[in-house]
Amino acid sequence: MQVVKNKETNKVSPSATTTIWEYLADSQDISGAVAQVNGRYPEKGFAVNEISKELAFVVSGNGKIVSSSGETSLDLGDVILIQPNEPFAWEGNFTIFMATAPTFDPKQHKIHKII
Repeated sequence: MQVVKNKETNKVSPSATTTIWEYLADSQDISGAVAQVNGRYPEKGFAVNEISKELAFVVSGNGKIVSSSGETSLDLGDVILIQPNEPFAWEGNFTIFMATAPTFDPKQHKIHKII
């Protein structure tokens, strides 16, 4: 068992609208992070994780996820499963917890201008 304390997180701000706290556990199989979205992420285009699946849980607030199939509203307690290579964008004012399998690596996270 490993416990990663909040004070041990790695804070990342990939855009002016989003802050992420990475919980860096000793695992190559899964990783976790908390993201605070205030606006749109990415600000333009769509994010794509080329390798990992992402499972997100809305901890607070509300908004929507935008994909090639349209927009879906998100509220407290909703869960979103994003497949590898699936373009998406977050919009709104909310906090999500994300589990990524295998472990998230910034090299596999790309921003595409269009979907």
